[in-house]
Amino acid sequence: MTETVPTYCANHPTVETSLRCNRCEKYICPKCAVKSPVGYRCKECVREQRKVFETAVWYDYPLGFVVAGILSGVASFLIGLLGGIGFLGWFLVAAAAPTAGVAIAEGTRFVIQRHRARPLFITILVAVALGALPAILLKLLTMDIFGLIFQGIYLAMAIPTVYTRLSGIQLFK
Repeated sequence: MTETVPTYCANHPTVETSLRCNRCEKYICPKCAVKSPVGYRCKECVREQRKVFETAVWYDYPLGFVVAGILSGVASFLIGLLGGIGFLGWFLVAAAAPTAGVAIAEGTRFVIQRHRARPLFITILVAVALGALPAILLKLLTMDIFGLIFQGIYLAMAIPTVYTRLSGIQLFK
């Protein structure tokens, strides 16, 4: 009969495990394991792989921020004009907000030359929210309740649309 020698996690020497990273073959415990489409990997291998796909350079951040902020400001202003339409405005906002998100994402993607990085995407999302801020403040000063609601709908629908378009998330294939 053969006895197996216990193996321990490379990062937690007191935790016994038989799980290995499928890339570097290092022993990892469930706390250190990251599930990937091809199996479990250690956090170091996942971090290395992620760096390969991050192509953004330093000037993409200010360019993306400015373009996304300007486009969001224009879209937010146009969405604010729908507040005075009445009942039809609700349907128009529901259709216009995601469309504005697509326009912002594609305009920004063109300027940043399709470079990718998660911090870049988050920077662009902050710009979208800040771009809507002047229209929101104007609606607050004029006490336009429907305009504020429409701005909230715009942000709630445009921000996820921008992120999914930039990051390449596909819900349906």
